[in-house]
Amino acid sequence: MNAIEQAQWSIAQSNELYGFERWGNDYFSVSQNGNVTARTLTAEVELMDIVNGMLERDLQMPVLLRVENILDAQIHRLHTAFHSAIDNLGYKNEYRGVYPIKVNQQAQVVEEVAAFGARYKHGFEVGSKPEIIIALSTLEEPGSMIICNGYKDQEFIELGLSAIKLGFICVFVVETPTEIPIILERSRALGIEPIIGVRIKTTVSVSGHWNSTSGDRSVFGLTATQLVDMVDLLKAEGMLHCLQLLHCHLGSQIPNIQDIRSGIVEVCRFYADLVKEGANLKYIDLGGGLAVDYTGWGSNFGQSRNYSLSEYCEDIVDTLKNTFDDYDIPHPVIVTESGRATIAYSSILIFNVLDTTIFEPARLPEPREDEEPLLTRMRDVYGNLTENRVQECYNDAHFYRNEARELFKRGQLDLRTRSAVENMFLDLLHKIADITETMARVPSDLEGLKLSLADIYYGNFSLFQSLPDTWAIDQLFPIAPIHRLDEEPRRSAVIADITCDCDGKIDSFVGTEDVAQVLPLHELKEGEEYYLGVFLVGAYQETLGDLHNLFGDTNVVSVRINRDGSYDFVKEMHGDAISDVLSYVEYHPKEMQLRHRNTAERAVREGRITARERQQIIKLFNESLNGYTYYEKED
Repeated sequence: MNAIEQAQWSIAQSNELYGFERWGNDYFSVSQNGNVTARTLTAEVELMDIVNGMLERDLQMPVLLRVENILDAQIHRLHTAFHSAIDNLGYKNEYRGVYPIKVNQQAQVVEEVAAFGARYKHGFEVGSKPEIIIALSTLEEPGSMIICNGYKDQEFIELGLSAIKLGFICVFVVETPTEIPIILERSRALGIEPIIGVRIKTTVSVSGHWNSTSGDRSVFGLTATQLVDMVDLLKAEGMLHCLQLLHCHLGSQIPNIQDIRSGIVEVCRFYADLVKEGANLKYIDLGGGLAVDYTGWGSNFGQSRNYSLSEYCEDIVDTLKNTFDDYDIPHPVIVTESGRATIAYSSILIFNVLDTTIFEPARLPEPREDEEPLLTRMRDVYGNLTENRVQECYNDAHFYRNEARELFKRGQLDLRTRSAVENMFLDLLHKIADITETMARVPSDLEGLKLSLADIYYGNFSLFQSLPDTWAIDQLFPIAPIHRLDEEPRRSAVIADITCDCDGKIDSFVGTEDVAQVLPLHELKEGEEYYLGVFLVGAYQETLGDLHNLFGDTNVVSVRINRDGSYDFVKEMHGDAISDVLSYVEYHPKEMQLRHRNTAERAVREGRITARERQQIIKLFNESLNGYTYYEKED
């Protein structure tokens, strides 16, 4: 790009194009150097500086980058927003946050939540015995909450009762009636009074992808009849005073604030009647639901949200206060289980682009008097190409291209002529696509033409390992180059990963106002790496990833940004070696080495290789076993 062209493109245009300020929640921007920055209230760091630091530490792409300050900031913002709403609206109790470990169970994440959240007594939601083990070994602040959801056997309940003895507020949320006798029996056997909660099924139907956790067909929670039976049982056992928490979960990633308000009103009605029944309720747990605006559209689209964090907190506090004041019931402690919104922003998948496929003519043949007649007929299509005849020319181009392929298969057309026809065909399609850009009504055959001509950029990552929700549920994540943003991106592309699977591609992107089918990217430069970042990937992606093609966990780096603009590599973890992923699927690397050694030795005996070559082959095999599963650049 020359200096004049460069001057016509600004960093502000890149900011608008990729939407950093729309979806970035004030954590991401673009520096004057054209590089994406991660920032805190006091400082910012260019991601390219961190990438260079990774490479110096032999942490090759792809890498999952975690910025600890962003995780800390989200916890701080959540508590600050609720405390502000409580003070402003005159609510007569406090807020307690818990982090659902299932959203991201990685030790680096959970330990940071516990360490920073200790000042707020931020606790954990657990849904299994392994998760309560994590909570018990990670939380240190007495009075922190542990919300026990999911199916709970005897051992699970004993662990929770021990947590109460250790000073935690550990609540057994009853999901099914069969849990109640086990809770009562173990509490009596151990002499530890339980803190019991109950999950109810609400009838409010919320919008968004994860809306099946509410309503009559919800997998978890008690019906009205089961709730009455539970109250009667606890009364009969003299344990109704242990029922201290009411729990509901309207849905995850709720985009519409009206759904949240409506759901809370119904939950309050259950709470009020349980209080009348004599329950010693102190806490109301509204579950998750606080959405992440992955698109930055500020709408009720399923992957967006039409409210701010402050509005979310104010609406919850206001609805609870007004409803409980009407019922003349003391205000309970407000508990939420915000996981996605807590963790999503802090993780970025960074990978390099290995290659591209470009659907453009490589070279167009010069006209010749003795050229193949098929080429002449293709040239005639150019002469007819107008807006009024665009469909006709599109049809003719396909007809002649297909005829060339048939003649080639029958040996009546040589390879060079077929190549010339293919190049002319691509050139015609690009010219037709340009015409359709200005047409008021585009023929249906031509509506997807631009997409069919988009480049394919091959990224050094596995969609199935690092972005499984993109494949499984069409999740949108913001994707952008992390450098060269002072240059105009002139290519339109889809992204393919390096798995051998046709589903290993991304062809839906966050656009400025709608889902886009292509992503604007820069041309690759000879001898230079091109890096892309996938943002807001902290929630669920690491745990849900699978070993498609045996691509394992990526390298992981956690950094902390300092007030002076420097940063520290606080944690780093090398990704899975080939031997690691092979052991996951029940291979035994040492046995594989022995069998390979025997194969190489047999080749020596049979005279196919020398003993020295045998050593080189065995060395290569053994070194590869310990190598990264992803594409590695040679030094």
